[in-house]
Amino acid sequence: MSHTDIVTNASDATPRWYVIQCKGGESFRAAEHLGNQGYDLFHPVLEVQKKRRGKLEWVQEPLFPYYLFLRLDQVESNWRPIRSTRGVLKIVTFGLAMPVPVSDELIELLRRHGTSEPDAPGQLYFRAGESVEITEGPFKDLKAVFESHKGEERAIVLLNMLHRQQRLEMPVSRLKRED
Repeated sequence: MSHTDIVTNASDATPRWYVIQCKGGESFRAAEHLGNQGYDLFHPVLEVQKKRRGKLEWVQEPLFPYYLFLRLDQVESNWRPIRSTRGVLKIVTFGLAMPVPVSDELIELLRRHGTSEPDAPGQLYFRAGESVEITEGPFKDLKAVFESHKGEERAIVLLNMLHRQQRLEMPVSRLKRED
């Protein structure tokens, strides 16, 4: 039997995650249109602070700016409309004629570790005024108030020391939400 023959077996009917490449800046549009067509999709986003019109605002940005994930099977799913959906460029293949699935474990890892679906609260970034606990370093186990992000890996927190709020800069990785 050649590789061009169509063979249907039980594993073909198992839904798997596939990577969809979106046109530049159109992953939100692609996610919306694919969702409207009933596809099971995962579009991981982060909430980040951006300066707009002189003010810091929280905005959602894709974790992978040109990609999203669709859960499809090779028997029941309708693959045809995907490529012609607004915002979609192509289904990603890795040198093969058929798309290669992404492991369920990777998608679960992304979901668990702080990415959020659009309109869900961000989990990797803290919001101004949020209570946090310092997890490492000389201020370990002390409570603070998150003030702002300073780049992607650093943060400014307010810590009560010597009867005053002191501003400290530290790695975001040393902070956790207060329980």
